[in-house]
Amino acid sequence: SLKECSSIGRAPVSKTGGWGFETLLACHECFVSREVSIMAKDSTSKTIDSIKWIISLSFFTLAVVGNSYFVETAFLYRVLGVVFLFILGLVVLAFTNFGSNAIKLMRESRTEIRKVVWPTRVETSQTFMVVLASIVVLILVLWGIDSLLRFLTQLVLG
Repeated sequence: SLKECSSIGRAPVSKTGGWGFETLLACHECFVSREVSIMAKDSTSKTIDSIKWIISLSFFTLAVVGNSYFVETAFLYRVLGVVFLFILGLVVLAFTNFGSNAIKLMRESRTEIRKVVWPTRVETSQTFMVVLASIVVLILVLWGIDSLLRFLTQLVLG
């Protein structure tokens, strides 16, 4: 259980006024038990995540090896088996910390994509023409510099 801790009664530094700084605590033992329980929970969570990763990788390996082993079986059944095992592996991965963060990222990405204002066909065509004209001008400039350097080189070397 978490015990109450009191500050040691020191006045804050006059320039900072204590803003943004944690108070000095007289007892630190009250936080030790909480930190130990958090660390134990983290190690248990990591162990469970590792087991889920191993199970998921086992499904992926089983899909690849099974596809090679059952080469005599009809192609449709092999494809269905591989797809089923890969989906099963992905479902197991979805319940890991990495998987839940990845799913959260995909949802946020979809939300952001909905906010994008895509260019119209006319804007796309105009932008394409500007880029194409810029490329043609750059090609002509580089061709002119190359021709000038070739002429100067022939003039110096004879």
